[in-house]
Amino acid sequence: MDQDVVKIIDENVNQIEGLIQQKVEIWQEHVVFSPLWWMGVGLSIIPWIIWYVYHKKDSTDRLLYSGYAVMIMALILDVLGDQLALWHYRYNVLPILPTYLPWDLTLMPVAIMFLLQIKPNVNPLIKAVLFALITSYLAEPFFVWLEVYQPVHWHYTYSVPFQIIIYLIAHYVSKRNDFSEIH
Repeated sequence: MDQDVVKIIDENVNQIEGLIQQKVEIWQEHVVFSPLWWMGVGLSIIPWIIWYVYHKKDSTDRLLYSGYAVMIMALILDVLGDQLALWHYRYNVLPILPTYLPWDLTLMPVAIMFLLQIKPNVNPLIKAVLFALITSYLAEPFFVWLEVYQPVHWHYTYSVPFQIIIYLIAHYVSKRNDFSEIH
């Protein structure tokens, strides 16, 4: 193995570790227990409680499969966007994750799960477009206004096709019934 490459990689890792430690210190001193941090904690918990009370109980598994799929897609895309410097977040609930967990693990999946169960016979493309327009042109600007989300090299319109695809995949997952019993 080329020792110069190993040295460069190790130096880079050390720099990253130092920046993560600095980020944790900033979070501890300025973010945790701030009003926007508490909002993030509330947005991480309250929508799930509302979903638990109001979801169609006979569709719990189907909705959760879709919700988990949404979480995975949202987390992957959010990490990629952050790492590629397309956007970043302030007031994270947890300091070492480069995503806004309330959005990825609660708001998106819960909103989509509710949309899946409301008027299930409506064309999924219509629902997907509606979801994409609301999240891209209302939710994202709202979080920018709160100064939680900062698009750097990103425009709200770029989010629309991603949101449509995420919704359509969740819809597809919700319609699967090809499960065999575990023996």
